[in-house]
Amino acid sequence: MSTPEPKRRTWIGPVVLIAAACGTFLLGLLAGSVQERRGEEAQSHARFFTPLGQWETDNSKWGLSFPREFEGWEKTRQMTSLTKYAGSGKRDYLQENPRLVVIWAGYPFAKDYNAPRGHGYSLEDVRGTGRISEKTPGTCYSCKSPDVPRLMSEIGPAKFYAAKFSSYKDQIGNTIGCRDCHNPTNLNLEINRPAIVEAYQRQGKDINKSSQNDMRSLVCAQCHSEYYFKGKVENYLTFPWDDGFDVEDFETYYDKNGHVDFAHAISGAKMIKMQHPDYEVYTHGIHSYRNVSCADCHMPYRTEGGVKITDHQIRSPLENLSNSCGVCHRWSESEIKSRVNSIQDKNREMLDQAEDALVALHLEIGDAWKAGATEEELAGPRDLVRRAQMFWDYVSATNGMGFHAPQESARVLNKSLNFSMKGRLATAGLRAKYGHTQPLPLPDIASKEKAQGYIKPFVLAAAPK
Repeated sequence: MSTPEPKRRTWIGPVVLIAAACGTFLLGLLAGSVQERRGEEAQSHARFFTPLGQWETDNSKWGLSFPREFEGWEKTRQMTSLTKYAGSGKRDYLQENPRLVVIWAGYPFAKDYNAPRGHGYSLEDVRGTGRISEKTPGTCYSCKSPDVPRLMSEIGPAKFYAAKFSSYKDQIGNTIGCRDCHNPTNLNLEINRPAIVEAYQRQGKDINKSSQNDMRSLVCAQCHSEYYFKGKVENYLTFPWDDGFDVEDFETYYDKNGHVDFAHAISGAKMIKMQHPDYEVYTHGIHSYRNVSCADCHMPYRTEGGVKITDHQIRSPLENLSNSCGVCHRWSESEIKSRVNSIQDKNREMLDQAEDALVALHLEIGDAWKAGATEEELAGPRDLVRRAQMFWDYVSATNGMGFHAPQESARVLNKSLNFSMKGRLATAGLRAKYGHTQPLPLPDIASKEKAQGYIKPFVLAAAPK
């Protein structure tokens, strides 16, 4: 009887081959991870080749220890491109959209309002704007230089705010840079502006206990948020965050404290001027919900020489698509850009409708006033135009053209339009009561110069005698 020949185990070879391939792949992943962690570790244990003082505000001295980051920061002075609605170039918003001149009649923004340029231009732009006058408070320097927290540490925030803008000419010389966001001994992110700290304290919270990821947005929020100057003499910079971040929360806040930024020269309405509530609008968007920070998109990571660094050329993600949007969205750059432009085009369309309605309402209230309507009769329409403009400005004053929170921006602009519609209906009745039964013809405000010429008599008539 013959012994059966054992079966050949033909499956062993492929299994060994697959196992070897998997092992090689895992080792590759491990090696890549180690390399990445080394890069991160090198950054977290940042070495200062030249020790820095507590209030070192000269950005070039930080650059001696961190040349890659300094090189990126220096590029904030580049003006190489314009996106469809923003970018790094210079653009005159009043020339592009003369309706703004009428909307802000009687307020310095009707004189000069340009797109924000890179941080490297912060001092040049704030000193060069036509909105500055001898009455301008030092508060207007608050977010323009790391020299500001240095001065505040010497004299206190209250004295800093109460002084004249012109008094700091020789004491402030460095543009927004390293010390605005970083601790000079360990490079940790650090809050240096009192307004956001005080807003947290009023809500019973300590901003210094925020997570590292939250700090990657909060260091931006200390400047890119809604604020107002509290007190006619004190001019104390204050965040209206006590009731929340919604535009209705700001409406409630300003209704309670009665704050007014300016009286409109044509309608006589007591107005609120919103100031770039970028952070608040961002908190309503999908990126905030998914814990994507400001820095993730505007200062994305890049690798150089095996070291992972943050790109300090803070700019629109549209100028750096592969490192910003492309990290999460596996689409082509043209597809990403098309998607962003589509959202922003729709937001621009809604802004146009809201601005047309605001201009018409201011002019119609002014016409009713001129025809003989009393202050009591005008109170309702003036209150409606105040709210309509505040809601419009909540979206208009932010960077991003609605992209940071498209649905919330559309909701707020719809409410602005609704306020304006109610105001125009009420004003139409008033105008008819005083014999003005025909539609009010709109003036020629096709250019910035024509619009400024149109509002000039109203501004002169409304000026304090």
